[in-house]
Amino acid sequence: MMKIPVAILGATGYTGAELIRLIDAHPVFELAHLGAHSQAGKLAGDVLPGCAGAVAEMKLAEADAVLPESVALVFTALPHGAAATSVKKALDAGKKVVDLSADFRHQSHATYRAAYQAEHPHPELFSEAVYGLTEFARDKIASARLVANPGCYPTSTLLPLLPLLQAGLVDCSAVIIDSKSGASGAGRSASVDLLYCELNESVKAYGLPRHRHAWEMEEWALGFGGESIHVRFVPHILPMNRGMLSTLHLSGENTASWHAILQERYADEAFVRVLPAGRLPSVAGVAGSNRCDIGLAVLDDHEAVLVSCIDNLLKGASGQAIQNANVMFDLDEGSGLCVHALWP
Repeated sequence: MMKIPVAILGATGYTGAELIRLIDAHPVFELAHLGAHSQAGKLAGDVLPGCAGAVAEMKLAEADAVLPESVALVFTALPHGAAATSVKKALDAGKKVVDLSADFRHQSHATYRAAYQAEHPHPELFSEAVYGLTEFARDKIASARLVANPGCYPTSTLLPLLPLLQAGLVDCSAVIIDSKSGASGAGRSASVDLLYCELNESVKAYGLPRHRHAWEMEEWALGFGGESIHVRFVPHILPMNRGMLSTLHLSGENTASWHAILQERYADEAFVRVLPAGRLPSVAGVAGSNRCDIGLAVLDDHEAVLVSCIDNLLKGASGQAIQNANVMFDLDEGSGLCVHALWP
């Protein structure tokens, strides 16, 4: 099969490094260009100790360098605010783009401004960008030039929540989400809060009073689920490298039917697994996979707890980005991805 040349901008962060690993093993995509900011000019292997072979010898270009003409697909793994201009340049050059930043996850400038306290340089692209929660947007992704890869917290929240919203069974005034993430979710930039002695043997909440991903959850709960909700969302950081566990405290109707609804919705989805009744997932059970595991505990006729686990760097970022890119290029959706976790 003919190879599809790929560029990664922001290749030296954790999501960029994960993209390198996935694409280098992909049967169709091949690495043609790596871009970075402060590390430009260095070899990939000197900045990313996990790289080896030919990839390690690739020189990192400036993040805003002109892309090779052969490149057909660009992954932008740049910080929010920095990605939008690179995305616009790539689109103008005729490339397809999967953006892993937050710059195109919203449908209006007002919502983006409220969530990120910043002006967007290219709001004209909001109407074109497709929000890439793959299991709910395949048809639009297939014909898209620009896919906005969802955030990790919204992915872990929306996958268990949306089928129940679509069934009209959730009390939308009382959606409480408690999430915990590994430290890789905070990125690779130096930060006192992420020093070993600050993070180890500890857990802490952050992003209060309102974390920016709350807007994303609410917007796409309405966009895909058809219900207007207000979430009370509290994220926490744990002293582990990767993994994310989200606990959804929900009220609603006929909770005894919820497990069957989730099972039916995801019966044919390779990357979403609804666990048998009575079982709850763990982050170790999904680490290294592109899978989301969902468990349900029914408390009574009107109360239930949903627990969702993903690898924040895979289904929460780079894995879902590859899944979306496969759909964009009419490839097998699971190409280059694994449903199996690293175990132990």
